[in-house]
Amino acid sequence: MAHGPVVSDESARIEALAADRLARARRGDRRAFAGLVEAHQSRVRLQLRRLTRGDAALADDLAQETFVQAWLHLADFRGDARLATWLHRIALTRFLQHARRPQLPVEWRGDGDGPADAGHDPRPAEGLGRDVERALQALSEIQRLAVVHCFHLDLSHAEAAQVLGLPLGTLKSHLDRAKARLRDLLQAWNPESAT
Repeated sequence: MAHGPVVSDESARIEALAADRLARARRGDRRAFAGLVEAHQSRVRLQLRRLTRGDAALADDLAQETFVQAWLHLADFRGDARLATWLHRIALTRFLQHARRPQLPVEWRGDGDGPADAGHDPRPAEGLGRDVERALQALSEIQRLAVVHCFHLDLSHAEAAQVLGLPLGTLKSHLDRAKARLRDLLQAWNPESAT
């Protein structure tokens, strides 16, 4: 019976610390901002690794750009959403900006500086994880973004819709289509379909 208030008190304490850190960072306190980065960087990197299809170096570069943008525009954060939601939106924007940049022709890239052969995957060609990754790549871009933000990052539908700039109903429609497509693509892994 004493567990409820203890959890509430702990949650309230954590929220108060985060709010204090955010307020200090908005006043230019670099240490407070470093604490915010530390608290959010793993989730932002996870989001970007999913969006970059596992390119850890690119994801880390984009994460760094995300936090630089957040620092530069921290005064613009209105608090209409959670800080994490705002950071995920910045990360998505950085990714989309990167994806729209023209790519240099392969012959201009230099020795070993270009991306690895897109057709080569060092992981084994079998297993559920591999098939799930392939199935995710078969989704449309917006469906993949919806799945990444709702299921991999565990954002609520409302938060994911806000990050992606979509109406809530539209996000849910994309998720429904994505789940149906994934069910079809991964039916071999469903023991009930092997009858």
